[in-house]
Amino acid sequence: MAGETREGSLGAPTRHALDWQGAGFFDPEALNRELERVYDICHGCRRCVSLCHAFPTLFDLVDESATMEVDGVAKSDYMKVVDHCYLCDLCYMTKCPYVPPHEWNVDFPHLMLRAKMVKHRQQKPPLRDRVLSSTDTVGKLAGIPIVVQTVNAANQSRLGRAMLSKAFGVHPEAHVPEYHSKTFRKRWRERDSGEPRPIGATRGRVALFTTCYGNYNEPRLNEDLQAVLEHNGIAVTLLRQERCCGMPKLELGDIDALQSARATNIPPMVEAIDAGCDIVAVIPSCVLMFKQELPLLFPDDPDVAKVKAHVFDPFEYLMLRHKEGGLNLDFASGLGKLAYHAACHLRVQNIGLKTRDLLALIPGTEIDVIERCSGHDGTYAVKQEYHDVSRKICRPVARGVTQAQADCYASDCPMAGHQIATTLGDGSAPQHPVSLLRKAYGI
Repeated sequence: MAGETREGSLGAPTRHALDWQGAGFFDPEALNRELERVYDICHGCRRCVSLCHAFPTLFDLVDESATMEVDGVAKSDYMKVVDHCYLCDLCYMTKCPYVPPHEWNVDFPHLMLRAKMVKHRQQKPPLRDRVLSSTDTVGKLAGIPIVVQTVNAANQSRLGRAMLSKAFGVHPEAHVPEYHSKTFRKRWRERDSGEPRPIGATRGRVALFTTCYGNYNEPRLNEDLQAVLEHNGIAVTLLRQERCCGMPKLELGDIDALQSARATNIPPMVEAIDAGCDIVAVIPSCVLMFKQELPLLFPDDPDVAKVKAHVFDPFEYLMLRHKEGGLNLDFASGLGKLAYHAACHLRVQNIGLKTRDLLALIPGTEIDVIERCSGHDGTYAVKQEYHDVSRKICRPVARGVTQAQADCYASDCPMAGHQIATTLGDGSAPQHPVSLLRKAYGI
């Protein structure tokens, strides 16, 4: 096959910036031509069939067409494939043999993003999608004292979930997170954690990007992260301000909302970096936004590039400290056997399995790693029309947890953890690796 013998074919893929401001990017006819070209390549390969439902949808459309080729698929059906892509990037990073620098130049996730952006420009998203992706607004409204009790009670009742399903198309069995009126940023109290210790690639001072989920839904995650960092002699502060990183809006193709989020988030992050801080966020999708998505969308922005160089996953950061001899290895207890789910948006950061590596340093801890997609995405799994498919995608992960016969299971993505719990359906609850690390330290 053409291109298979090119020099460097076994090297790392090259990711090109998405030229969304270029001529023809939003042209529907040009988009359909590129979709047809890439769909035809995918149809001839089919290596990604097990990753998500986008590829089975495409292959079913081809196989059920009159020609059994892509030319037999109606252009009006092309978006059926796009709607099932939640931009996990796994096809690009782990499966596709035709990514750049291959001459066929296939970047399936960026093509799906382009299609989402064109769709968003052509038609307004449904109210349900606009509400679910407005995480800051929902968190602020749902977190109002008194209102928060009503919202949480409704989300936990059969009647409330039935009403939510009918009004917004949220599946009644999908996990809906709890909301807190006392958010992490409200709980924050500046404390003297001693002088930071700069070591190697890290500077010993961290500004937390708390994330929507870590602020409104599970503030305990940031409390655990703060405790772990300070236990390792790392001074912790908060960014002056922040809003949603923009990942939910990116998945809708809403580039205008993403630019607005960038304008809010990047300046205080740069301020913190210039003041000697590194940036750490507890949610992998948020780290990915600043480490990969924004740099690929705004490649000429020096502030975006500066943030990219200084934003870290918590375990990536702690393992860098360990590499230079700066990690506290005085653990109070082991964790037993752990089934660890490596989240997609962490795997595609190309940093390795740092969570596994750090937890493996804890005596009395055995780890089974599960490297499969949970099928959650930010909002995909809660939507009425996609929930059953998401559960199907998650079944191999749930089966891995069951087969591990572990004492507990964990995922760096808390939403993925709850998706696993929903799929297991045995009343168990997921743990977060940061919380487990705090437990092992006994702090």
